[in-house]
Amino acid sequence: MMSADSSRSTSELLSGWGNYPRERCRTRTIESWHDAENAVQSSAIPNVIPRGLGRSYGDSTLTPNGAVLCMKHLNRFLAFDPETGLLECEAGVSFAEIIQTFLPQGWFLPTTPGTKFVTLGGAIAADVHGKNHHVDGSFGNFVVQMTLLLADGSIVDCTRDSDPELFWATIGGMGLTGIILSAQIRLTRVESAYYDVTYRRTRNLESTLEMFTATHQSYRYSVSWIDCLATGASLGRGVVMLGNDAPVAALPPKLAAAPLSLPRRRTKTIPFDFPSFALNPWSIKAFNTLYYAKNRDRREVVDFNSFFYPLDGVNHWNRIYGKRGFVQYQALFPTETARVGLHQLLEQIASSRQASFLAVIKGSGPATQGMLSYLFPGITLALDFPNRGKATRDLFERLDEIVLQHSGRLYLAKDALTSASTFARMYPRLSEFQQVKRRVDPNGRFVSSQALRLGIVAEQDQVTAESASEAVSASTR
Repeated sequence: MMSADSSRSTSELLSGWGNYPRERCRTRTIESWHDAENAVQSSAIPNVIPRGLGRSYGDSTLTPNGAVLCMKHLNRFLAFDPETGLLECEAGVSFAEIIQTFLPQGWFLPTTPGTKFVTLGGAIAADVHGKNHHVDGSFGNFVVQMTLLLADGSIVDCTRDSDPELFWATIGGMGLTGIILSAQIRLTRVESAYYDVTYRRTRNLESTLEMFTATHQSYRYSVSWIDCLATGASLGRGVVMLGNDAPVAALPPKLAAAPLSLPRRRTKTIPFDFPSFALNPWSIKAFNTLYYAKNRDRREVVDFNSFFYPLDGVNHWNRIYGKRGFVQYQALFPTETARVGLHQLLEQIASSRQASFLAVIKGSGPATQGMLSYLFPGITLALDFPNRGKATRDLFERLDEIVLQHSGRLYLAKDALTSASTFARMYPRLSEFQQVKRRVDPNGRFVSSQALRLGIVAEQDQVTAESASEAVSASTR
């Protein structure tokens, strides 16, 4: 007989934004803190993992035996100080909702990834970063306090001072330490919704990296599109975008009249999955050649959507990769090995003829103290690869070896294929994280498919449905 608790769950075929891998999962909608407590303590659910808007790319918000807790309805604003920019809100609040509410008041996100359709809880769990990492670091730098629901059902307020180990295990911890119910973050004061952006074409990888080095002190934001199919003398050629917040005085009169108004944006929709042959080496090469040719050196003022979120203007853009989906690959090389490592990586990718037109390089600055946080000083390269099964898996193994040879690492929020042994070599604080997890989650209540694949959580550490029932019964006696 199905329990009343289990009847609240539904079965869905889920994936991350890459539409790969897909897994049949039980899902449960969380609309209150009480809902979350019930789910975590339910005897009918062996384990759980939180999920926001599903914008991570791999299997980090899938779980094979338990329930995926859908947190997007836990989205209330709780408090805001207009003098300091200190914002408190629930974990399901999206970056889009924060911008919609607070940009007209002169406040913006301190750092942001390439989509605003992520939740606050997801941003903390992945310790997201953006074009300003070389100056401001990752999102964890701006988290003041978190309210966490732990595996034993207790709710704790966690700060850098109250429990630094749990705080830094949770930031970048991919939801494996507990459920983030709410958080306090610091927003950044801005004069306008616009950015002063300079575009510079580069001939090859060397000139791209030289421009990053030469401009870091002058620009708060920097990123470069890379032609990942270019070879020979043009290997690593790209278009570097350098930006600063635009003050009102720098705006054209029409924009200066309402500098904080939210610009209107037309969106397009990809209505169906593209056929698998649409993205091929010839179509991608043609796109890359055209994009490089049209982006000549220039300077212009653009709105925040155009600068930070160009792909958000196309609904369901992930469908262009077809029904088999795609996998992202984001590698980070230390500053001292970046040139050689990136050169080898791009050579391997170009020869494979598998990558897409979405390829970007960014600089990174000082790391947070997050035990599983991705970034340290260096250069990152992020690319999309149409899922071609074994050919893609074999390519990623070769790429992983290059990254390891040059002391690099991969980003958990975009990982779908990395092995446990490779991951352990890339993240030296893994054992430290596991110690904290065993302290706050001794029975392995919080489990994702990614955590099992990467060995962050061992199979034997998972709580079974029977033991979960016993644990819950014991806690109520």
